[in-house]
Amino acid sequence: MTDIADIHQPVLLEDCVDLLTPALQDQGSLIVDCTLGLAGHAAAVLKAAPKARLIGIDRDAQALALASKRMESEGLADRFIPVHAAFDRLDQVLSDLKIDQVQAVFMDLGLSSLQIDETDRGFSYSRNAPLDMRMDTDQELTAQKVLAEYSGDQLSHIFREYGEERFAGPIARAIVQERAAAPVVTSAQLNDLVDRVVPKAHRPAGNPAKRVFQALRVEVNGELDKLARTLPQAANHLTLGGRLVVESYQSLEDKTVKSFMNQGIQVHVPAGLPVVPDQAQPFFRPLLRGARKADQAEIDNNPRSASVRLRAIELCRPIPDSWRQEFDRMAAGRELGGDGLAGKARGGKRWH
Repeated sequence: MTDIADIHQPVLLEDCVDLLTPALQDQGSLIVDCTLGLAGHAAAVLKAAPKARLIGIDRDAQALALASKRMESEGLADRFIPVHAAFDRLDQVLSDLKIDQVQAVFMDLGLSSLQIDETDRGFSYSRNAPLDMRMDTDQELTAQKVLAEYSGDQLSHIFREYGEERFAGPIARAIVQERAAAPVVTSAQLNDLVDRVVPKAHRPAGNPAKRVFQALRVEVNGELDKLARTLPQAANHLTLGGRLVVESYQSLEDKTVKSFMNQGIQVHVPAGLPVVPDQAQPFFRPLLRGARKADQAEIDNNPRSASVRLRAIELCRPIPDSWRQEFDRMAAGRELGGDGLAGKARGGKRWH
């Protein structure tokens, strides 16, 4: 189905397939694609691992329907299970399917081209559209609602913490002032407002509003907290030799992923201990040295790949019970906003 395949170009496709398929060689092996999108990565993995089955999770019903059509058209539907859910519901999804362990988990945290290019979704600062930004259109919170109802301090906080916007305070004050006369409801209005506030001498490359748009999207969809809850769920469901592969596109996501993976890669013993006890040995093995980036050829072909950071680990020994319990706490959100993954990444909290 070339029309669907042409909508979105999967980033680092060959790298992701090469990292995932070694864990998917046995008959009936299972991979969960937590961010199915239009199934670019998912279809490629199933073709490269003909004995595997794939559970595809997406909170965007439109993307899920298109991905299902793609799988059917490419003859992969019999090995594909679509699930409409947010990815932080991974535990529940697998429980509902009566599945305990899987051989691989994949996450591509970028927006799909479907979401970016459809004007009425309001994700892109390059097109005038209503400021919606919901990945799940059934939820109530939208970017318009955030801009209309959050206090100036709350707006400043999310722009600074989620967008790393240096002029978060002045932008938030301008929004509060502007909405007193008329609500800020379109991307063109927000672009114009940020353009008036941010000094031209202190602007990053590209659109000066891109950090504000990013921050709103993260807030509306709860992306960092959902990511921090999902990573420990994924680890707890991996079989021995199972793999977790994650693509991030902004620094806070990548910090969250790196922080989580490092917990199983590092040795947790006091400095100077002459022998490392078995229970303190690493249980994750890094599959890449640091984070892999797109090369210039891919960036030229697909500019949206410029910010990607790919990280991958393999479960090299059973996760100790103490760490499984810790992961359960993290998955329940009990560590968020403090010393947990999302808290470590941005030190903040969500406002709804």
